[in-house]
Amino acid sequence: MADVQVIYPDYYPEFECIKGECKHNCCIGWEIDIDPASLDYYLNVKGEFGERLKKSISYDGTPHFNLSANERCPFLNDGNLCDIIIELGENHICDICTEHPRFNNQLPDRIEKGLGLTCEAAGRIILSKKDPVKFIGSFESNDEIIKLRDKIVSVLQDRSKTIAERITTMLELCNTSIPERDFGYWIDALLSLERLDESWTDILNELKNTNPDVHVFDVYMINRQNEYEQLLVYFIYRHFANAFDLDDAAARACFAVLGYEIIHRIGAMIYSQNLSFCFEDQVEIVRMFSSEVEYSQDNLDTLFDEMI
Repeated sequence: MADVQVIYPDYYPEFECIKGECKHNCCIGWEIDIDPASLDYYLNVKGEFGERLKKSISYDGTPHFNLSANERCPFLNDGNLCDIIIELGENHICDICTEHPRFNNQLPDRIEKGLGLTCEAAGRIILSKKDPVKFIGSFESNDEIIKLRDKIVSVLQDRSKTIAERITTMLELCNTSIPERDFGYWIDALLSLERLDESWTDILNELKNTNPDVHVFDVYMINRQNEYEQLLVYFIYRHFANAFDLDDAAARACFAVLGYEIIHRIGAMIYSQNLSFCFEDQVEIVRMFSSEVEYSQDNLDTLFDEMI
């Protein structure tokens, strides 16, 4: 059997964890599962640190670390650095800690790698990219969903068109459209999902009760359209190829548009309040959406189903 091709966006190698400088540490608020090899190693560590490791592991379901009362990993120290790395070396952290915020999509003829927008450092890399993203290792495929996705990416990167025009063409290619519902319906749909951070709830409720002027905001953002292009391409790259069929693919295209619309309108709301909307504001909105929606398969599936 031929080797499976590995595909990744050209910005992928740029990622480096910013460690203690991170404002939203991935070691806080997330269950940290322990892979079998790491578990075996931890159980054989001797001395005081070995005892600390053993006392910190839960075997309820998949082995994982018991989070502290404030949902911090027990090995995240006061300087927001990892004591496992300090004591044992970076090669002995769990697989999930090594990989995050990277993702791998396993497809029949390829593995597609990427960076997740739940990480602020990854978000800065992706959203600040000025040139259209290129996919390293990409090759022509006979799979109809991959071929359609390639066309969509080309459409989304056509800078002779507005973002709205690109979205319209993408949905036409998928022979679909977002179900015609009041925008408040979509906010309620997001509010019905499992949520991690109540500040996200507050933002959605505020958005529901405001009507920001998106046209004025678009004029303000005229020279920053690349941020929305990179966002849409990311959504399509990450989610489209995993579709079961063309109908499911169309639903995922609609999800990408919904994600853009929510993020875009929150940006417009912030601009209307502050008369400014900086790049870091954009990174934070995108990070919150990704954390709250993309990192729960149940949440994703619920929104995909809403689009059918």
